[in-house]
Amino acid sequence: MRATTRLKNMLKENRIVVAPGAYDGLSARLVEQAGFPAVYASGGAIARSTGVPDMGLISPDEIIQRLAEMVEAVSVPMIADADTGYGNALSAQRAARAFERVGVAAFHLEDQTFPKKCGHYDDKGIVPTSEMVQKLRAVRDALTDPDFIVIARTDAIAVEGYEAALARAAAYLEAGADMVFVEAPTTEQQIADIAKRLPGYKLINMFHGGKTPLVAVPKLQEFGYHVVIIPSDTQRAAIRAMQRVLATIARDGSAAAMIDDMASFKEREAIIGTDGFIARDKKYAS
Repeated sequence: MRATTRLKNMLKENRIVVAPGAYDGLSARLVEQAGFPAVYASGGAIARSTGVPDMGLISPDEIIQRLAEMVEAVSVPMIADADTGYGNALSAQRAARAFERVGVAAFHLEDQTFPKKCGHYDDKGIVPTSEMVQKLRAVRDALTDPDFIVIARTDAIAVEGYEAALARAAAYLEAGADMVFVEAPTTEQQIADIAKRLPGYKLINMFHGGKTPLVAVPKLQEFGYHVVIIPSDTQRAAIRAMQRVLATIARDGSAAAMIDDMASFKEREAIIGTDGFIARDKKYAS
């Protein structure tokens, strides 16, 4: 079964899909091995993994290459971040076809101006509703898999206000989006109200430190959300862990004092599946 169909079936079952963020093949595999039904390929985390902020500085080709590596590493569906589509409607079409080719199951497209900014940064700009509507129609025309899920994201709360954001989300659903993502609500009441007032499938972004308050997954399901993404917590945890081990090496000359906080050599190779690669190598050896 295609990943797109598997994700669509999950949504039809009305069980909330929690998709932690990943940014490379290893982090994606760890998400799957932790038992989550889907992986979120965070554009912001991918950007930061190259050493730059989430400000539209990574080229589409770089992102697509990374997505291909991540899809190859897992068997669960992947939800990807397509930013603004990297330009106009034709750019978005080209990106949509590339995302479909590499095997992601869904992506979200946002109404920020290009280049975009992280949804929880200040001073964002957004395009007219009509421009985003046409971009969504262009993307839908470009896709060939009927089960591919197009998620329309609006960043309008911080720019035009809450009611304008809901009006945009409704227009995007009418334009052909399968799911809406109203970014950065600032109160639990807004979170509940978004789910109540908008039809169809809904996605919400949950992470500590942003503009949106944290709400427990069961409550989000009760409100009426279908997908929860947690974009950057894995990367932020990895940053702190690397800082700790580097400080230990600088102090002691080795990481021996942190051995209990590190995966062993064997554990790392098991996560990667090295034995399977070796077995296949022997099978095809001349």
